[in-house]
Amino acid sequence: MRHPHHIAPLALLALLLPLSARAQVGNLGQFDSRLLHYGIQVGYTQSKFDLDFSLDPELRETLQGVTSYYAPGFHIAIIGDLRLGQWFNLRLLPGISLITRNVSYAWEQAYLQTHFLAEQQRNVESVYGDIPLELKFRAQRYHNFRPYVTAGVSYGFDFASLRKNRNQTNESIIRLQAHDLRYSLGMGFDVFLTYVKFAIELKMSFGLVDLKVPDPDVYIRSFDNLHSRTFLLGFTFEG
Repeated sequence: MRHPHHIAPLALLALLLPLSARAQVGNLGQFDSRLLHYGIQVGYTQSKFDLDFSLDPELRETLQGVTSYYAPGFHIAIIGDLRLGQWFNLRLLPGISLITRNVSYAWEQAYLQTHFLAEQQRNVESVYGDIPLELKFRAQRYHNFRPYVTAGVSYGFDFASLRKNRNQTNESIIRLQAHDLRYSLGMGFDVFLTYVKFAIELKMSFGLVDLKVPDPDVYIRSFDNLHSRTFLLGFTFEG
């Protein structure tokens, strides 16, 4: 028979075990069990074009190459999150993105000697209305942290598109198609705070649509196609 002084610690341990299990869950213990919740996302972006240098031999005599480099931008969206099960969520993130892409031209020296005003860089600004739909896979929660990965598709409409604008001056412009379709891959981790769930997310999106509008101008003929590529560092707050 166990002595009473041995039974008391065992009884106390039995009482503390459920408390310990709850303590491991931490803040907002039932948050991920909700069917539907909302939030907001703000983010810093870096965007550029994926492009192919023209194969036109005449143009290659005057131009060594064309390159696009990342340029900064801003993104804001609202979040609608639908729970599909223990591990998966479906997210709709309609929002606005203000982005800039640049195109750099490496002219041949002989061409520059006769064309003093040849531009070596052009910036293309866009204001996209985005409608992304993503599937979110959540790993096991550990205390107040839960990593996840995402995959999705997104439709974007460029309100600043100049594809229908006719150039009224001697300055040429890079015109873009207004509609874009992209796929995205991302990763991040949720942090469960006292009153809200906060997340940091890294995501890359890749355009599926050729955005180039054909134009006889040398600045546009120098590449055969344009596809968008954007890197996002996002911060979300969900309640």
